[in-house]
Amino acid sequence: MKHLIDPMDLTVEEIDELLDLADDIIENREKYSKKCEGKKLATLFFEPSTRTRLSFEAAMMELGGNVLGFSSSDSSSAAKGESVADTVKVVSCYADIIAMRHPKEGAPCLASMKADAPIINAGDGGHNHPTQTLTDLLTIRREKGRLDNLTIGCCGDLKFGRTVHSLIKAMSRYANIHFIMISPQELEIPDYLVEEVFSDGKLQYEQVRTIDEVIDRLDVLYMTRVQRERFFNEADYIRLKDTYILDTKKLKKAKADLSILHPLPRVNEISVEVDDDPRACYFRQALNGKYVRMALILKLLEEAGK
Repeated sequence: MKHLIDPMDLTVEEIDELLDLADDIIENREKYSKKCEGKKLATLFFEPSTRTRLSFEAAMMELGGNVLGFSSSDSSSAAKGESVADTVKVVSCYADIIAMRHPKEGAPCLASMKADAPIINAGDGGHNHPTQTLTDLLTIRREKGRLDNLTIGCCGDLKFGRTVHSLIKAMSRYANIHFIMISPQELEIPDYLVEEVFSDGKLQYEQVRTIDEVIDRLDVLYMTRVQRERFFNEADYIRLKDTYILDTKKLKKAKADLSILHPLPRVNEISVEVDDDPRACYFRQALNGKYVRMALILKLLEEAGK
């Protein structure tokens, strides 16, 4: 049985197939409208979510399937002390495929060992978010026409941001990718990721402190929120927070074909004035998330070729 726990679970060829399928779904939605008729998706969200949960539900509905599940641990038997293993074992009796979000790293991996249905990791703590990564890859490919030969800037919380960690790992397998990490010292990418992805020297990266010093070099700018709660003191947060607000003034130096991504939710790190800029891709990115999840559901349920 195939699961998706980590973006590295998929080969480059499998990713390309998923993205090709998502592109075909975008162009031929009616063709896929009954592919999952009679199938059920369970969304087990032990942690709150808006985009990810709703996009999974919308994806299954647009494939003609049905959805069941819960949106927080308080509304599940986890509140009574039931283990993740027992929960997924039981839910496997009711559903054909499970999308699961959990605040603890590794919980979806444990679930995959116990479930009798395919498990999709919809985010586990600060670890991985593979379907967001597939969303990002689809968006980059549709906007840039390629997944190689790119300079990608990642800005904001790079220490705890699971979307950034997953994207870096996924992009490490494509040719001529250069990452520029834009963050305060307190929120630089963690040492384990440097060791895992950059230590062999095949993938290049540099660390800078401001958007302004590198924005003219970027093909893709991946924005994330600088999280106030991660700082050791209020003074540091106040000193740094405005450095990482993208506005039209900063974009004056950017390339005309820059693609601006954000996994959302946004707080104030992208000014609303940027929304009207054609380089702003984050709402198209959110829509792409539905289509790539449709493709993933079809692949894991082996319905794509039917």
